[in-house]
Amino acid sequence: MKDSHLESLMRLQHIEEAIAKIQTFVAGSTMVSFCESDLIHDAVLFQFTVIGEAINFVENEKLEKYDYPWYKVRSFRNLIAHEYFNIKLSAVWLIIENELPELQRVITDILKNEYS
Repeated sequence: MKDSHLESLMRLQHIEEAIAKIQTFVAGSTMVSFCESDLIHDAVLFQFTVIGEAINFVENEKLEKYDYPWYKVRSFRNLIAHEYFNIKLSAVWLIIENELPELQRVITDILKNEYS
């Protein structure tokens, strides 16, 4: 039988690692250079897929304690996986700049509050 608490921990750590990778991949980039680099935006999109997949395995009871639009994380993963031809890279860049820091903060809070 799986231990949901430990499974959630592992998945939250995967999310934390994926966020760090995204930040590393885009360090020094601009929106234009990000959009023009297949290598960078493909790597970033894969990490967003990891984040969206991992969040599906985190206990809802834990996520519900934190005010964050978790549906957006899941929806973005589905968009990347199923509607990849409709992805606007400039919008991905804005997510990296404007929304990823908040997700990182919330994941850090969950790890600190639920697993310390």
